[in-house]
Amino acid sequence: MEHYLDNSATTKVSDAAAKKVYEMMTENYGNPSSLHTRGIRAEDELNAARSAVSKAMGVKSEEIYFTSGGTEANNLAVSGAVNLLKRRGNKIVTTAVEHSSVYENAKHLEENGFEVVYIKPGKDGNFTPELFEKEIDKNTILVSVMYVNNEIGTVLPVEKLKKLIEKAGSPALLHCDCVQAFGKLPLKLDRLGVDLASVSGHKIHAPKGVGALYVRKSARIKPLMFGGEQEKKLRPGTEALPLIAGLAQAVREFNIAENYSFVKKLSAYARERLSETDGTVLISPENAIPYIINFSARGVRSETMLHFLAEKEIYVSSGSACAKGKPSHVLSAMGIKPDIADSALRVSFCEYNTREDVDALIEAVSQGLKTIVKRN
Repeated sequence: MEHYLDNSATTKVSDAAAKKVYEMMTENYGNPSSLHTRGIRAEDELNAARSAVSKAMGVKSEEIYFTSGGTEANNLAVSGAVNLLKRRGNKIVTTAVEHSSVYENAKHLEENGFEVVYIKPGKDGNFTPELFEKEIDKNTILVSVMYVNNEIGTVLPVEKLKKLIEKAGSPALLHCDCVQAFGKLPLKLDRLGVDLASVSGHKIHAPKGVGALYVRKSARIKPLMFGGEQEKKLRPGTEALPLIAGLAQAVREFNIAENYSFVKKLSAYARERLSETDGTVLISPENAIPYIINFSARGVRSETMLHFLAEKEIYVSSGSACAKGKPSHVLSAMGIKPDIADSALRVSFCEYNTREDVDALIEAVSQGLKTIVKRN
């Protein structure tokens, strides 16, 4: 029996979203830019999808731009903001625990002459607003911070940052990578104060290859691509309407409060079982979002344990899926000891997981700690 516990890497597409994708490919297959009847029907579907996503993000429909996923949305936000504001300053403030689509982008900008500050968390992975207040100044043109860390599940103090930007007299736009928060926490981005926010479809039971970028109506960024009128020229190219409609269908299935309550209980059970297991060390702090638990199976390298579990059809991650097994820059930024970091595993839940999944994981990890260590 399969036990899939890697939902922060990707989720199973819901039946309703899959059916919607198929419908759009085989029945409502028009180009939304076409002026004939089929085109108008497709445009209606596109508008309905934009409305559904905007409602879930707590913003206006015209502030949503569809992309190929969270990575593109992050790149568009970061580079688009910097390219627009580079005459007003040279400083970018971000964190040392961002997703690679922000972190590597920041590194690239740094190599091209921008001053980039990578704020490190405390040893528990948490950030305080004071850490940002020290760095945001009049020369800062972008503050880019994830809402929920994708490896350890900590929630960053995004709601405090806009006031800090204003207090510093900074022209900076505030970008938030909401990929791991979307569908898990209630998003009211207009109240949160962010100017730009990225989300992804395949983390919420929608297809891969689709995401969205929120751009506050009063904010502006420069496009990275050119050659079409789609998405108000910010993201040109014929919209991937089947995927977009699938994303909207998944969004319509959200039951954030109910799912959070369920996963919170499941996560508490998992943490309790892990704390009772000899050889495991919890890395995610108590205040992390319950959907993510990072722990160490001490003495066994992450990749070795991951494959041991996979043989038993138990699927977890050794960190961000985008890193493909490379050492975690998140755990390094936290100052986690190498022997703990090298044996770290990430479990990530969704509303379809069960206690049986947790029990299977604990049993297998316990067995692995005994048998793999003996082999070594």
